[in-house]
Amino acid sequence: MNSNKKLTIAGWILSGLLALMLIGASASGKLTSWEGKSEMFAKMGWSEDVMFWIGIVEVTVTVLFLIPRTSFIGAILLAAYLGGATATHVRMEEPFFIPIIVGIVVWVALGLRNPAVFRLAFAPQSVSNTADPVERSKA
Repeated sequence: MNSNKKLTIAGWILSGLLALMLIGASASGKLTSWEGKSEMFAKMGWSEDVMFWIGIVEVTVTVLFLIPRTSFIGAILLAAYLGGATATHVRMEEPFFIPIIVGIVVWVALGLRNPAVFRLAFAPQSVSNTADPVERSKA
């Protein structure tokens, strides 16, 4: 098995673990009933109804991330979602690094699945590639 195939498999494993965590641990708490849920969400400043819809959004963007054709937009939407989670933790004066780390892992997993993501993020850009298209056409 070549190294590219191994990296792709690692990316899919990481993506699956992220999905299990986001849907199984995080979203399920927003979508199910349990004792103390109302109090916890009220402390965050969210109603149970709002948290339900946030859970739906979390599941939706995670599924988009898992589908190869929509994975890039799914990763962008997950980053936005996790930014909201970070802001909530900061506002509550709680540790806020977990959603940031999860967001980084989302992009690493996607980059392992699709190396074009890493090339897009880290490849040096030539002047001709970054110039205004109108200016390039004049050259």
